[in-house]
Amino acid sequence: MNLYTRTLGQGPDLVLIHGWGLHSGIFDTVTDALSRTWRVTLVDLPGHGRSQDVALEPDLPRLAAQIAHAVPARAVWLGWSLGGLAAMQHAIDRPQDPRGLILVASTPRFIEDAGWAGISPETLRAFGLGLQGDFLGTLRRFLALQVQGCDGHTDLLRRLKQQMLRRPPPRPEALAAGLTLLRETDLRPRLGRIARPALLIYGEHDRIVPARTVRAFLRRLAAARAHCLKGAGHAPFLSHPDAFLSLVDAMLDET
Repeated sequence: MNLYTRTLGQGPDLVLIHGWGLHSGIFDTVTDALSRTWRVTLVDLPGHGRSQDVALEPDLPRLAAQIAHAVPARAVWLGWSLGGLAAMQHAIDRPQDPRGLILVASTPRFIEDAGWAGISPETLRAFGLGLQGDFLGTLRRFLALQVQGCDGHTDLLRRLKQQMLRRPPPRPEALAAGLTLLRETDLRPRLGRIARPALLIYGEHDRIVPARTVRAFLRRLAAARAHCLKGAGHAPFLSHPDAFLSLVDAMLDET
């Protein structure tokens, strides 16, 4: 069974890939504006949203291939958080296909280690254990982590929760597989294979992808530039949509 996709607008192709535990509806606040200059294809990841009947396996190359099969070729891939891992993997596996990458609050390595900031292994382990007893409560706690410290965090958390509930909840096994991908993936050694233009968009107060991680990321990705949105957290397209849209549309001139 194929992944659920929805396409709107006209222009160069832009693929939007959401993060762990949500669905493509999370981009609703910016989709209409993007579709004025891009042909936008939104994807629900396996086991999420309207792709409920597609299995998500803890295999990032397979996930990237599933997405590539469902979306137009020669597109700019915009991946948020876990979606950014899939976009990077696609650019590594098929370096001539994507016209460019827009990586939103994403990183080639989500877990902290020596000299690399990120989520603690204990935090992800706690989320994994929580899935076994109260997976909706665990999802809500993860959403709360995404807005910590950002401007208007209370309103953003409410909006994230509302979006989560607008489609069927993700399958628990898909959530577990997604956590495995976040915990075990390390694309840093292979970033040199990415030759296309890349834009990193991140938030000043992101607790999942800290600013110092982005600086280390830039040193490993030669064809990239980064932009920090002041006051934003892990979901800058929700908290700062106008600034976000300006950055994405600027990629038209680079690709």
